[in-house]
Amino acid sequence: MCIDCPRALANDLMGSFPTLVSHHQDLVYGLARRYSRDASDAEDLAQETFLRAYRALRGFEPERTLALHLRGWLARITLNLARNRARKRQVATAALEAMMERPDAEALGPAGSTEERESMRMWRRLLAALPGPQRAAVGLRHVDGLSYPEVAIALDRPIGTVKSDVHRGVRTLRRAYEAEIRDTREPDSQAGTSELAWPMAVVRSMTEVGTR
Repeated sequence: MCIDCPRALANDLMGSFPTLVSHHQDLVYGLARRYSRDASDAEDLAQETFLRAYRALRGFEPERTLALHLRGWLARITLNLARNRARKRQVATAALEAMMERPDAEALGPAGSTEERESMRMWRRLLAALPGPQRAAVGLRHVDGLSYPEVAIALDRPIGTVKSDVHRGVRTLRRAYEAEIRDTREPDSQAGTSELAWPMAVVRSMTEVGTR
């Protein structure tokens, strides 16, 4: 996280903007990838996000720039652009979600074992079953690592609502995961704590961050 970025941007936008890109490109590209058909489309969306951010910052007074929560603000720009692109392409919500539920070859990687792939498919299914607001909040909070205030900014929702959505989404996922474990394990076996913990590396590679 670039704590000093807002101050640097307020003082020297042109000189400091590359630092902003360097610190936040993983977040922006990760969101863009989950809303894109392929890596090239995601790169275009990420580039457009930073271009929009730069243009906006040029028009901001220093006080407004200093007050920015950059990660939440950039996430909101990314999600808004993704929605606009979907509307322009006349992609229905159901079709967009179906597209995002396909396995991501880049995320799986060539070395992914059959067991890992099955785990990814399971988590994709569990996450897709969450209501849209919960899926969005859980994804931004636990996959992308945004704070609650940043998630609230990204989704343009009250922080209390965001916290409630995350709490309910996590609880639902936990119960669904434990049910999966019970259904797939031998009767005498017991799942250890590590098995009940969220495999966040897996979730990161496949979570769709919805905005419904």
